[in-house]
Amino acid sequence: MMGYMTPRITRLPVTALDALETLQTGPREVRAVGGVAVDKPLERLTIQRREPDEHDVEIAIEFCGLCHSDVHSVRGEWREVEYPYVPGHEIVGRVTRVGSAVTKHAVGDRVGIGCLVDSCRTCEGCTAGLEQFCTGSELGGGVGTYGAVDYRHHGEQTQGGYSESIVANEGYVLRIPESLDPAAAAPLLCAGITTYSPLRHAGVGEGTRVGVVGLGGLGHMAVKIAKAMGAQVTVFSRSEAKKDDAGALGADRYVTTSDAEQMQAASRSLDVIIDTVAAPHDLNEYLATLDLDGRLVQVGLPSEAMPPVDVRNLIFKRVSYTGSLIGGIAETQEMLDFCAEHGITADIEVISADEVNEAYDRMVAGDVKYRFVLDNSTLGEGSEPKEASA
Repeated sequence: MMGYMTPRITRLPVTALDALETLQTGPREVRAVGGVAVDKPLERLTIQRREPDEHDVEIAIEFCGLCHSDVHSVRGEWREVEYPYVPGHEIVGRVTRVGSAVTKHAVGDRVGIGCLVDSCRTCEGCTAGLEQFCTGSELGGGVGTYGAVDYRHHGEQTQGGYSESIVANEGYVLRIPESLDPAAAAPLLCAGITTYSPLRHAGVGEGTRVGVVGLGGLGHMAVKIAKAMGAQVTVFSRSEAKKDDAGALGADRYVTTSDAEQMQAASRSLDVIIDTVAAPHDLNEYLATLDLDGRLVQVGLPSEAMPPVDVRNLIFKRVSYTGSLIGGIAETQEMLDFCAEHGITADIEVISADEVNEAYDRMVAGDVKYRFVLDNSTLGEGSEPKEASA
């Protein structure tokens, strides 16, 4: 049976971590799982991690979440990619080495890395704490955790968290509160911040009427976070199949979008909608459920163009249609602390390294509640990752 629900957490004692700091110097080869070609399944690989410089932190990765964007990226569905290609930007682990000038983290700390490992640090976005909107680097944007050009380090391609360890500048490493389960906290670094940021930006609070379109990895986090902010939450889904799940997550109302009467009854009943669906779909029916000055925020990123929006749905209620992209480093830390305060983590299924390909196909089929997380201790076990059965 695929997956196991009790994570095997490997923690090195501080004395062992101190020994690692002393003994493991220079670049290291580490085990990983990644893509080797656009039309091939993921395979076991060996990649090299650089020697930490004075501002770097080296992390032994315990867990890494599997994000739908990993699938799109490694399969070349968004752009042409360079192989080998190791995905993963929901990383949780322990610090094993720090550079001589590092002040934010120490050996033994539990930390995380999300979608960014660098940015220019000087542009308007970066200085405002919005590193995800960096425009000032040599490449015109921030450096993604995987599949990006690391222009500060010889232009090498960044490789992500489906690996034993990672090295990154301390400014892009987050503190993971010890009260959070490390496996279930990993998806917070993408799914959590992707939904927290637009809710916070919209000023969601006590009594705000929030709609969530889609109840998957992003959607279930949006429900939990909005409820913790004090919102009244409505979940939209195509069928009745997820109604009980939505209620268990805290939703106050469930609307089946295939039922015209239910959609009509929801007219002008919401202030904010978070749209998490990553496939083309008609927005007009959701815009109709917004009240005066409502806003629909797109966080799901379809690989194809969306159907056109009827501008009358915007004009006659002063409604806004906007988008949101993850969050900056400070806001991501704020989100982690908020989740720790409210006891929020993702609902997960922990998998081993040889189950990654099957997990990818299950993600595409929507067969996960609600996020897969890789147990990185299994990278040294077993054989090649299995291809999904037909």
